[in-house]
Amino acid sequence: MNGQSRIGARPYPFELMLENPTALDRLEVEFKWGRYGIRMLNFHHTSFAPGRIVHFHKHSDFEFHFIPRGKGKVILGSEPYSLQEGQMYLTGPGLLHYQEADAFEAMDELCLHIDIQKLEAEETADAEAWGARWEQAEAEACIRRLEQLPPRPMADKYKAMECFMAAYRAWYENQPGVLTVIKQSIIQVLLRMTRAYDDTPQRDLPSRDMKNYRYQLAAQFIKDNYMAPLTLEVVAERVQVSPRQLQRIFREQTGGTFSEYIEHVRLAQICKELAESELTIDQIAFQNGFSSANYLHYVFKKKLGTTPMQYRLQHDVKQNT
Repeated sequence: MNGQSRIGARPYPFELMLENPTALDRLEVEFKWGRYGIRMLNFHHTSFAPGRIVHFHKHSDFEFHFIPRGKGKVILGSEPYSLQEGQMYLTGPGLLHYQEADAFEAMDELCLHIDIQKLEAEETADAEAWGARWEQAEAEACIRRLEQLPPRPMADKYKAMECFMAAYRAWYENQPGVLTVIKQSIIQVLLRMTRAYDDTPQRDLPSRDMKNYRYQLAAQFIKDNYMAPLTLEVVAERVQVSPRQLQRIFREQTGGTFSEYIEHVRLAQICKELAESELTIDQIAFQNGFSSANYLHYVFKKKLGTTPMQYRLQHDVKQNT
């Protein structure tokens, strides 16, 4: 029955994998997760014919076993356990184990075999950027838990088996980002298995400094749209706060007002255009949100102590090269 559907059985969720059960094993998949390096050794579907035995053996790596169909038994260390459809178990480094299909019924298995290595400090030197600190904590907690899982089968309560199909389908359909899908599928197998053994609640996700977060959103919106006639009310609506609250946020974050911040952004762009472009001052004024060249002249002189024309003469890139 190896590689074939059982006659009369209900539809098999992993039927597609039977076309090429070891296809993913040929892929070179290595990635960092937090402060760990993970190398995929096997990620496949296999079938045990009735009565087939895999004698006692062990690995130096982590091997995740799932039973999507059939039944059999496993001996983990010295303890025998029966295996039924929907169960899973982990054989960690050094664990002696034995597997056997039922004498009269075949047993299918989904197997993920990975090598997990703690990376040296210099290999994760950039890991504090872009929220990686939280990922490090999650990876650390998951892998520590894997090392402590009891050697006994457990029901696949959180459907880790589905991750095999997600990875295989990404390869089969040649989806964009197939290696990313496989990486995510492997991480999900780890997370879902540890969760099934340990239902202690996850600690709260890190919370934002909402004032700084809203300031950053508003500041980016202004930088993207400074040439439009922005008002406090328009930007406040974009970041979902009241105009009064947004004004207060700008005072706390910049020491100035909302209007002063917009003027600063516009003047920075105007200085760049005066130095680098051949646009007239009228054109520059209108393109950067000023109602007239006269008003630009007034604001420019007040803020920078010189006129737009004087600034252009002093900073003209072509003239000074």
